[in-house]
Amino acid sequence: MADSKPISRLRHAITHGNIWLATLSLMKQKKVYAYALPAQISKKFGYSPSKLMTYFVLYKLEDEKLISAKFEGRRKYYELTQAGKKVLAEGKKTLSALSAKL
Repeated sequence: MADSKPISRLRHAITHGNIWLATLSLMKQKKVYAYALPAQISKKFGYSPSKLMTYFVLYKLEDEKLISAKFEGRRKYYELTQAGKKVLAEGKKTLSALSAKL
């Protein structure tokens, strides 16, 4: 059975509207290569953000000091900072609290 329109909108808002949360979650495990990020999100979370959107999110997270970037050869890898770990935990707590109230 296909999702109803409200469920479809909810899934989109939770996933595509919060790519930053999936990104930080993946970085909690290991450093991330930007080009591979959409495929990693798709594999773990079941949705596929565009490469353009993932790059936009990475730049924003780096600007906010939630992640840091380092070159290894010609590839740029991103890692979670201590501030990023705190924001990830707060984001998870926020979603959990909202879910408990529903």
